[in-house]
Amino acid sequence: MAKILAFDTSTDACSVAVSLDGEVQEDFRVIPRQHTQQLLPMVESILANAGLAVNQLDAIAFGRGPGSFAGIRIATGAAQGLAYAADLPLLPVSTLEAMALAAVEQTGAEQVVAALDARMDEIYVASYRCKDGLLVPELAEMVCAPGDLELSGQGYLAVGSGWVYLNDMSEAVRSVVTPAEEACYPAAGQMLKLALRDWEKGLAVAADKALPVYLRDEVAWKKKDQQ
Repeated sequence: MAKILAFDTSTDACSVAVSLDGEVQEDFRVIPRQHTQQLLPMVESILANAGLAVNQLDAIAFGRGPGSFAGIRIATGAAQGLAYAADLPLLPVSTLEAMALAAVEQTGAEQVVAALDARMDEIYVASYRCKDGLLVPELAEMVCAPGDLELSGQGYLAVGSGWVYLNDMSEAVRSVVTPAEEACYPAAGQMLKLALRDWEKGLAVAADKALPVYLRDEVAWKKKDQQ
């Protein structure tokens, strides 16, 4: 089985995981504003515990967004730097899909809508249906005002920081979602599972082709300029 390192810094959480012979080791920490200082030491530690060097990996996976602009840049830069140094391919993974996978595994939910607080009174959001153990996208990743969100199904488990805006959403949305009781962050352990799936499908890319996903980078800068 492929040896893959995964990490994410897209939210207040910072997490690193590695897959070796089908076993997963993970280091997950909620450490706001410490990602730059902590990410690479966490990578070094988890690889050492697994008895691996970077050049012994088959690929590196990273949380490509959406999420914090600075956080996504940290993960993308670290992934590209390690990949260039060790001549490895990259596997960019959706933060929202990783959250949805965690929710399905932890609760058995069949429909999940994952949302992150995008600041500026907006959310990053996507919804998924679990079918035959696989996540099938229903609502593609998007950024929108909470009141503009529309969901076509019923019985969604709602996870992520974006649900702080629940009261700003339409009655139609509020009637079909149940907010999760516990906080949910994108985590490298779930990203590793999605990365292994993509690896088997041959979806790994060269370091210069692995790009972050901001969803609204142009919109955000325009609004900032107008302030």
